Amino acid sequence: MGDEKYLGPLVVEGKLVDAERLKKESNYLRGGIAEDLNDGLTGGFNGDNFLLIRFHGMYQQDDRDIRAERAEQKLDARHAMMLRCRLPGGIMTPTQWLAIDKFAADNTIYGSIRLTNRQTFQFHGILKGNVKPAHQMLHEVGLDALATANDVNRNVLSSSNPIESELHQEAYEWAKKLSEHLLPQTRAYAEIWLDQEKVATTDVEPILGETYLPRKFKTTVVVPPHNDVDLHANDMNFIAIAENSKLIGFNLLVGGGLSIDHGNKATYARTATEFGYLPLEKILDVAAAVVTTQRDWGNRTDRKNAKTKYTLERVGPDVFKAEVERRAGITFEPTRPYALTTRGERFGWVKGIDNKWHLTLFIENGRILDYPGRLLKTGLAEIAKIHQGDFRLTANQNLIVAGVPESEKENIEQLAVLHSLMENVSHQRENSMACVAFPTCPLAMAEAERFLPEFVTRVEGILTQHGVGDEHIVLRVTGCPNGCGRALLAEIGLVGKAPGRYNLHLGGNRIGTRIPRMYRENINEEQILATLDELIGRWSQEREVDEGFGDFTIRAGVVKPVLDPTRDFWE
Repeated sequence: MGDEKYLGPLVVEGKLVDAERLKKESNYLRGGIAEDLNDGLTGGFNGDNFLLIRFHGMYQQDDRDIRAERAEQKLDARHAMMLRCRLPGGIMTPTQWLAIDKFAADNTIYGSIRLTNRQTFQFHGILKGNVKPAHQMLHEVGLDALATANDVNRNVLSSSNPIESELHQEAYEWAKKLSEHLLPQTRAYAEIWLDQEKVATTDVEPILGETYLPRKFKTTVVVPPHNDVDLHANDMNFIAIAENSKLIGFNLLVGGGLSIDHGNKATYARTATEFGYLPLEKILDVAAAVVTTQRDWGNRTDRKNAKTKYTLERVGPDVFKAEVERRAGITFEPTRPYALTTRGERFGWVKGIDNKWHLTLFIENGRILDYPGRLLKTGLAEIAKIHQGDFRLTANQNLIVAGVPESEKENIEQLAVLHSLMENVSHQRENSMACVAFPTCPLAMAEAERFLPEFVTRVEGILTQHGVGDEHIVLRVTGCPNGCGRALLAEIGLVGKAPGRYNLHLGGNRIGTRIPRMYRENINEEQILATLDELIGRWSQEREVDEGFGDFTIRAGVVKPVLDPTRDFWE
């Protein structure tokens, strides 16, 4: 895949998509957002501003559960915003947590905090009048929502394992540096949301350019052997290479991505390509080179084929790599050896090499709210009031109470137990994940977050019935084919096709380095469970020692591996 030399034009010619006009005419992402904020006739943003606010970390949504009812009543949809924080590496202070906890309670329709698998948090249901206060609240505690959506480099992920604290800290610092280096330089965010004065100089975007990137762009910093960030779902990945527990450089992998378009065989999921090794002092130059190459060569005539993975396949990885080397002034060394062996969390208490304790809490679907008898949101606020370390959001939608001294361990555990934050759950539930989907996501075709809990219960029953109740299968559900739930890196991936119906993908592996293949199309829950009952029964009887379910489905010929996604993803 991609070894051939490319001889055609590096830029796709043709009519630009309207998003390119929008960006060019936006005056560096300002548009008419400020004016729209003062329009009291609608609860939403109009025209181009509907899309421009995404560059400022927001999506305009409405409650799809009541959309039809409001239409019958001749009422507009109940518009509200989803706001996503920029939080490189997923680390925040207890003070910051208490601020977002209060805002969620006082200023959102749903009252919840949603941890995402982009290692940050979202507010859902912010009415238009509360949007500016949301940005100002984040600013007051040292956070922002800049560049967490649309055609920019989004929140930078970093391995969240706190045990090897020194190495993790170095990786985290690089995640922060990468995030800052690749941010939009326009003053639009500060002017609109923070009431800062317009600077009289001309805006420039030396890395992102006047019309920004062709499509969204995702970056990770990975500390092997843990692949908790699912590196192959991302455009640019820096794999930490250490000697004597000291970071010395990175391997670079480029061109991963999971989003597809149902029935469109020009789209496919793709794992990232290894480019080679680079020393620490070149990481920012190389990151800028990858981003600017994608900026200049990415397809601006078709957003379905605009991501980095398609650019690599179109021009060839060798051509793309050579251009990155030219722009960064580097020649990549051969990829240094590394291994990925795990992907999930180590729940409960673990002790780091710094003699501090770290408590990883399972948060189903990342949804933090007070439920009857399970006061999760209150419990985390109570912990934040006494915690002296930090909170670490994971890319699996869970939360780590990190850096707990021995003297505070018992107090924090008591609060966690009291508020049902340390309940026993199965390994299967711990390794299952879903995107938000209904009722707030406008792209959702099927349920995901609301579907997952009971579906996992039924899968647990199948595992127990076949004598493998203590085992787990990496299971992901996403409500549409855009990939937010990372179903196309799961052993069992469900991709929403229509209400109550999903495409069933099988054959990924536990460590997240293999794309699963579609096994059944457009089937309902009962059909999915019947299929899994049969295959899990076979797995329990026929598997080899320590063989995961996904590996079994490949070895047993249930599905063929996806070897070249450009040719065989849809076979």
